[in-house]
Amino acid sequence: MRPSGRALDQMRPISIEANVTKHAEGSCLIKVGDTQVICTATLEERVPPFVKGTGLGWVTAEYGMLPRSTGSRMRREATSGKQGGRTVEIQRLIGRSLRAGVDRVALGERQITVDCDVIQADGGTRCASVTGGWVALRLAVNKLLETGAIISDPLLSPVAAVSCGIYAGQPVLDLDYPEDSEAGVDGNFVMTGDQRLIEVQMSAEGSTFARGDLDKLMDLAEKGVAELVAAQVKAVS
Repeated sequence: MRPSGRALDQMRPISIEANVTKHAEGSCLIKVGDTQVICTATLEERVPPFVKGTGLGWVTAEYGMLPRSTGSRMRREATSGKQGGRTVEIQRLIGRSLRAGVDRVALGERQITVDCDVIQADGGTRCASVTGGWVALRLAVNKLLETGAIISDPLLSPVAAVSCGIYAGQPVLDLDYPEDSEAGVDGNFVMTGDQRLIEVQMSAEGSTFARGDLDKLMDLAEKGVAELVAAQVKAVS
């Protein structure tokens, strides 16, 4: 029995509300269970120096957790003068995941920055950030298309992510915090809308796992991503 009472292959409730901020070209509030993330996308008519002159666009991301997004107050990273290793790892994951679904030639030489701010954490914040980040990106690109700044859609496919793991000896979908903190195996799966893999992060957190276990987790991830993509499409339609 999972702590939440969910079935092994059951996602937490998914909610995505689009256009939640006034100034960003694209924004959403994504809720996956009790995890909540605000995602915003900012358009800029410039690119980093290593991209300049190539004719290619760039998509990047930043990630952060608010001080009371967790059970006890976390110190703001800005007060220490640098980002923590976990933050850097997650925002790089978000950036390269979103870029995998973009035709950078069609985007043109401009940059879109996706900011993901966790306002409440209960497991799966990086996955929610990828999923919500794509919605914000989609909305921002829609504005480029509406104004004629670009003539073809650079977004090749939705991009979404979900966690899977082995909890109490059973493969489970979409770990919440109680499961994530005790899982024997923990993984994150990033996929396109047609379920092609972008990235898989798997690690043994207390027990090893067999190839057959990975196959079972992959099946669960495909089911979860399909549900997330459906929510993404609904949010931007």
